[in-house]
Amino acid sequence: MQRLLTGYRAFRDQRWPKERALYAALAQQGQSPRMLVIACSDSRVDPATIFDAGPGELFIVRNVANLVPPYEQGEGLHGTSAAIEFAVRKLGVRTILILGHAQCGGVAAALTPEAEPDDQFISPWIALMEPARARCAGHPPDADRDPQTALEHESIKLSIERLLTFPFVAEAVARGDLALEGAHFGIADGHLEVLDRENGVFRALG
Repeated sequence: MQRLLTGYRAFRDQRWPKERALYAALAQQGQSPRMLVIACSDSRVDPATIFDAGPGELFIVRNVANLVPPYEQGEGLHGTSAAIEFAVRKLGVRTILILGHAQCGGVAAALTPEAEPDDQFISPWIALMEPARARCAGHPPDADRDPQTALEHESIKLSIERLLTFPFVAEAVARGDLALEGAHFGIADGHLEVLDRENGVFRALG
């Protein structure tokens, strides 16, 4: 907690004076971000830092392995689904970006799915990647991608597909009001790969 309080004091002393007017406007007018980013909870992958975004620019959802669950209704608490609905139907975002990353622990767990005895929540969540893992297993090895990277890429594509199972997302996409994108961040080199939706290939930005 002391580390957080020290950081807060630095924020108040250094950043707050420069952005006071922006925060005042956001408080008065409310938020109107144009992009929803679904990212991993990994502490090394912060979307606001990666995209040099300021307060109010990005609506961010973070979970283990940046996954979108299938659309479903009924019992249960659907945190990620609720955030997607809020972003699309209430905020009117124009883009949803699935942001994956290298060395993802959730993806590594999906490659070796041995559940811990007291694992109540992690294994069922990681199992959402099973269709992506099966696709990777069904294709010959790619000389340019190791199994971990291949599954990181494929799970991003799967999450985009699952976004389209949400009726309000599919309707917004059909109207031309919403775009679905994918990207993959390299922690070690800081490079960003963007998914080419036409051919399913991730291309590194120059």
